[in-house]
Amino acid sequence: MKTLLSLIFTIMLLSLVVLTAANAFLTHNDEVPGNKKIVVLLHGLGRSNTSMWLLAHRLEDAGYYVQRVEYSSLDQKPDEILKEVSSQINQCCQNHTQSVHFVGHSLGGLMVRAYLQNYKVDKLGRVVLLGTPNKGTEAADHFSNSWLMDILGPTAKALGTDDKSFPKSLKAPYYPVGIIAGEIKSKFNDPVIPGKDDGLVSVEATKIDGMTDFIIIKTSHSMMRYNSEVADQTIEFIKNGVFKE
Repeated sequence: MKTLLSLIFTIMLLSLVVLTAANAFLTHNDEVPGNKKIVVLLHGLGRSNTSMWLLAHRLEDAGYYVQRVEYSSLDQKPDEILKEVSSQINQCCQNHTQSVHFVGHSLGGLMVRAYLQNYKVDKLGRVVLLGTPNKGTEAADHFSNSWLMDILGPTAKALGTDDKSFPKSLKAPYYPVGIIAGEIKSKFNDPVIPGKDDGLVSVEATKIDGMTDFIIIKTSHSMMRYNSEVADQTIEFIKNGVFKE
C-alpha cells in the first residue's frame, strides 16, 4: 500500500514539472498603461507563464492589465527565485499610479508574500492566493528523502511543514488577502496529507493568520488555475475585498 501511495504521488508531482525550454515567455514587454489597474500573476512550481494563460485572459476580460512574472523554480533556492521575481515586479509596478493587485498560484503565492514582505508598493491593492501552502505541505515532508525531490529542486525541498521551512519564514500579511483552497475527493493520499486537500496541499495548510477571507472550491491543485469559479472568485475579491457567498 505504501508503495502504491508513493507511486501515485510521484506521478502527481512529476505532472507539475514542465520543461521551461518548451514554454514561450509570455510576460508583457510593452509599457504598462498608466490608466489601468494591474494584476501581477505568478505561476507555481515547475510551471511557466504558459500555464497561467486562461486565468490571465479572464482577468484581462475583467478590465485589468495582467503582468505575468516568469521565473525558474526547479534549479533555484527560494531567495534566488525572490530576487528574480522582485526585479520584474519592481520594473513594472513599483511606481504605478493605479492599484497593483497580486495573484499567486501555489509557490507563486509564497513568492508574492515574500516580495511584499521585502518591498512596499505605493498603490498596493489586494492579494489572492490559490492553493498556496502557507503552512507548508505534508507531501514535501513525506518525500523529503526521495529522488523525486532531487528532480524538483531545492525550493521544493524547502516547502515542508517544519519551522525552518520557507513558508514558515514568512510574516503575517499587512494587506488584504483572500485565500482559495481546492478540494478533491480521494482516499489514496490520506496517509500522506490528512484531512481535506487538493491532491497536493491540505486545505488547512492554505490558511494564514490575518487572512481577510477564505473559500474552498471543488478543484484539484493543478486544475485550479483553469477553473472558472476560481477565476470568478479571484476577480470578486480583487474588486470588493470579499468572496461571493
